[in-house]
Amino acid sequence: MTDVLDELHWRGLVAQSTDEAALRSALAEGPVTYYAGFDPTAQSLHVGHMVQLLNMRRLQLAGHRPLALVGGATGLIGDPRPTTERSMQSPEVVAGWVDRIRAQIEPFLDFEGPAAARMVNNLDWTGSMSAIDFLRDVGKHFRVGTMIAKDIVARRLHSDEGISFTEFSYQILQGMDFRELYTRYGCTLQLGGNDQWGNLLSGVDLIRKTEATAVHALTSPLITKADGTKMGKSEGGAVWLDPELTSPYAFYQYWVNTADADVVHYLKVFTFRSREEIDALAQEVAERPFARTAQKALAGDLTTLVHGQAATDAVIAASQALFGRGELRELDERTLAGAVAELPSTVAKAGDPVVDVLVGTGLVDSKSAARRAIAEGGAYVNNVKVTSEDAVLEPADLLHGRFAVVRRGKRTLGVAAAE
Repeated sequence: MTDVLDELHWRGLVAQSTDEAALRSALAEGPVTYYAGFDPTAQSLHVGHMVQLLNMRRLQLAGHRPLALVGGATGLIGDPRPTTERSMQSPEVVAGWVDRIRAQIEPFLDFEGPAAARMVNNLDWTGSMSAIDFLRDVGKHFRVGTMIAKDIVARRLHSDEGISFTEFSYQILQGMDFRELYTRYGCTLQLGGNDQWGNLLSGVDLIRKTEATAVHALTSPLITKADGTKMGKSEGGAVWLDPELTSPYAFYQYWVNTADADVVHYLKVFTFRSREEIDALAQEVAERPFARTAQKALAGDLTTLVHGQAATDAVIAASQALFGRGELRELDERTLAGAVAELPSTVAKAGDPVVDVLVGTGLVDSKSAARRAIAEGGAYVNNVKVTSEDAVLEPADLLHGRFAVVRRGKRTLGVAAAE
């Protein structure tokens, strides 16, 4: 394929390029070796990182060769944030995070075949470098005036926090990465988010000065919601790719709750669906928004990509079972735990009155309201209608010995959890 740049434009994934005409020509002649970097500043990547992971995959599918860089060195320093310094982690912690993030990147790329991906770690070429070598061989090619003018640095310099020399030097390290990958693997393109434009240019300029060669940088826009707020946050914080931090159920629900105004854009950015498929889903949004067909397609595609088809099937089964369209007892413990994690809860044990459980979860205001809900046939434990106002939780009601899902009416859910 030679039209991958056109596809990126159609999907809204191009913000800035050093020389788009030259890049288009290089991609057409191909294959191009390219890279994107991911710093281990946390134990997991989050959904915001998926933009570059998916862009890497799109280019690989077009026949180009990806280098996935996990920053074992830059992760020890930290990319400057807009407001405050990052907290430094120990080398041992960062090394552990490198391994976790490498494992999260691997499913997105193909490591075999003519366009096989390669995983690299910038600690391999910076760990043994002396301060003198760094200053003489790399630092002398950077001008302080240019470095200060970079947007993120300028903002920090004018803030109360200021910026340390450590974080100020981050752009030099990233520039050195690009040059190293150019000399080792012939890498001529770096991908990144548009907030990284200044750092990407550091590598482009360093290669131009030291290798007398023009290379490319390509950024994608930061993904926002239609209301202008940042994408990637839930009520509980970041939406992580690690299932221990964000369960597959919560991950699926994050995407299935996408607003109608955002879902078509997200389908372009985060899925591999064709233009025809996305146009058909856009029509569904316009004509049958209540069906949430587009949101379900988005959630299903991404959950499968990150967690696998089996996890997606389990999540969908759990979603249906919570509302009586499936058997709760058939859900494995991990899936059930993820499904009830955000529900209003109360501590309960076998023998506790269902009336107390309904009140404890907040599904009703009082015991009299709970009894009334039972009398009217609107109270359920594990989707089984409660028929007696004196009913208690039986040992068998605690699924996996831990959870009893209670429901009032058709859609108001809570969970009783054993201590």
